[in-house]
Amino acid sequence: MASSKEYLAFILGQLSELEEIAYRSMMGEFIIYYRGKIVGGIYDDRFLVKPVKAAIRYMPTAPYELPYEGAKEMLLVEEVENKEFMTGLFHAMYEELLTPKPKKKK
Repeated sequence: MASSKEYLAFILGQLSELEEIAYRSMMGEFIIYYRGKIVGGIYDDRFLVKPVKAAIRYMPTAPYELPYEGAKEMLLVEEVENKEFMTGLFHAMYEELLTPKPKKKK
């Protein structure tokens, strides 16, 4: 099942306090970037983030879920209605997120 553009718009609205939020559509789902780093994504209208230590500390009771079959588990963000919580989560996670490798030129 693909994620809806309405849910994407809702999540982006909740993150509107942050600068440099971007997304990329991938096979009916959406990857979410913060300042050039992948934070997580929207899968089947669920907002999941990478399980970095800061995210686990910030959401100690968050359930782990699979974004899709064969993927690594991610943390389900249940407090998507709370804009302040979402902003704090992204700030907490940023330093621990990997910087994407530059793409090789053809």
